[in-house]
Amino acid sequence: MSSNAARTNAANHARRDNTERMLQRVRDTLRQMRRDRQPIQTAAVARRAEVSRTFLYQNEEAKRLLADAAAETPALAAVTTRGQPAPANPWKDRALNAEDALKLAYEEITSQRRQIGQLLGQVRDLETDLPADAVERITGENRRLRQENRKLTTDNEQLTARLKAARENNRFLDTRIASLEAEIGELLHPPGPAKGL
Repeated sequence: MSSNAARTNAANHARRDNTERMLQRVRDTLRQMRRDRQPIQTAAVARRAEVSRTFLYQNEEAKRLLADAAAETPALAAVTTRGQPAPANPWKDRALNAEDALKLAYEEITSQRRQIGQLLGQVRDLETDLPADAVERITGENRRLRQENRKLTTDNEQLTARLKAARENNRFLDTRIASLEAEIGELLHPPGPAKGL
């Protein structure tokens, strides 16, 4: 029983140490955000302090730290707590982020279009380098090669069938030769009368 109590005490002590480390990270983050004159937002604090939002909402000390930081910087305060509506600033940030992403997407599309145009130009250049009858000549050569391929495939199938038939005939003849040799052996050396009679 004493080992269970020791383990429980050790687990409680570890939880307290972990909570204190998280609170210290929150304090450091809030100090840095105030120094940088950044708005105190729960999501931003959680992200920078590497703690969960749930921790910031449920831990009394963390809630008090957030409230104090928001009170010290009322112009920048944007902390949302349960029961209060979310401020407009996150929507503004999202809109600005969306505009930046849209701008990057348009730049990427323009770059891709430019590259496609260059590649199409290279294809046109290659087509103009060919003689006038080259397409017809290449098409005719392709058709002739396909016909030759079909003929060779048919010949191969016929030769494979003939080879299979020849192997079967060879097996049959081998067994026939073996049986004839056995008959000849019996005729040349007939079984004699049994010894001892």
